[in-house]
Amino acid sequence: MTKRHGYALLAAVLAVIVVVSAAIYIGVTGTDDDTKDQLSASPRGPRNSAAPASSGTWVGTWSASPAGAEPGTESHGMAGRSVRNVVHTSVGGESARITLSNLYGTQPLTITHASVAVAAASNNPAAAVDTLRRLTFRGDTSVVIPPGQQIVSDAARLRVPHDADLLVTTFSPATSGPVTYHPHARQISYVADGDHTEDPSGSAYHEQSPYWRYLSAVDVLSSESDGTVVVIGDSITDGISSTMGTNRRWTDVLADRLREESGAPRYSVVNQGISGNRVLSDGRPGLRGGPGANPSGLSRFHRDVLGRTGVKAVVIALGINDILRNRETEARRIADGLRELTRQAHARGLRVVGATLTPFGGHRGFTPALEGVRRSVNDEIRSGKVFDEVVDFDKALRDPYDPRALLDRYDSGDHLHPSDGGFRRMAQTFNLTHLKGTSAAEL
Repeated sequence: MTKRHGYALLAAVLAVIVVVSAAIYIGVTGTDDDTKDQLSASPRGPRNSAAPASSGTWVGTWSASPAGAEPGTESHGMAGRSVRNVVHTSVGGESARITLSNLYGTQPLTITHASVAVAAASNNPAAAVDTLRRLTFRGDTSVVIPPGQQIVSDAARLRVPHDADLLVTTFSPATSGPVTYHPHARQISYVADGDHTEDPSGSAYHEQSPYWRYLSAVDVLSSESDGTVVVIGDSITDGISSTMGTNRRWTDVLADRLREESGAPRYSVVNQGISGNRVLSDGRPGLRGGPGANPSGLSRFHRDVLGRTGVKAVVIALGINDILRNRETEARRIADGLRELTRQAHARGLRVVGATLTPFGGHRGFTPALEGVRRSVNDEIRSGKVFDEVVDFDKALRDPYDPRALLDRYDSGDHLHPSDGGFRRMAQTFNLTHLKGTSAAEL
């Protein structure tokens, strides 16, 4: 072959490659986003959940800490039932993925189908039109989660709005033992008999539930957020006294402020509060040697805080239950436990904001001695030797004429947990600039 013929052959090959590549490119990118989804889905079924390459940052838009094994599910779990969890987003994104937990399970959990959708309306089990997406796990629609483990789904291409409800549905066909759950959701979710994971309608979901089951996180690929603020706390952070289904926990209001206020850090907020949580000790022992229910802040910090997606800053609001439930009389032990959490966060290069302990005068557990412990812990926190920055929830909520107690309008009625107005006051007290900075506490 002459050199000239060789060049001609090479040119012909290159021309073929260019033509084929152009055809492939047009086939993948030549239609708009909605058209591509319609091409890959049946008219009545969920759209293609594959997430194409996209710019943005993976952040947490919602989470809830696994708190224990749901009573009454020890034998059968949720076998043969669809669980439709309703969760509220703090930021939006262009793709979503979920985390399912079998932390408190004693046998493998089989999920054969799972889906995610934007809710048609607040407190509603129906999906908005054309938003239901089938979820996969390493490309498969089914997954087996071993006891004590969790699994993250593949990314599903879905335009997730901020400040909106998502429906995350799972179906387990077989007996799986205790259900890992978060009991104080302050949000109604739904259950249906049979596999209705891909039903956009909510008509099959006759049973309501105050729990979140299996689901522990939802992440989004976001262009409106640079990272995640993780808040670890007890029932006050969990929002146990907030109005059901209205997203009025103080962390919800904090997320609104970060999203709406000019100059605020571009962070999402995820809530890792567990009602009854303590810094130093776990709750009830676990089943068959498994993890204890309501694990302490120290024991769950790595999983529930440092393990969250895109974490940039940590807020710690723990300690009141060490005093009220454990009758801890040494303020130093509580402060040292909080300092250890800060050290662990610092080892990951994270900023830490800590909260003072709020008043509980008038609560059935109140004693002058325990009030003294609370004040001593707060003195240590305010000294600047526990956290990088302090948000003074005590000062924000207390009655100026009786600093041992909550101000009436901030009291839910039990003299311990704030009202909706109290939660709003807590979030308004928060200095958003404290979530970024360079100064660190001298521990």
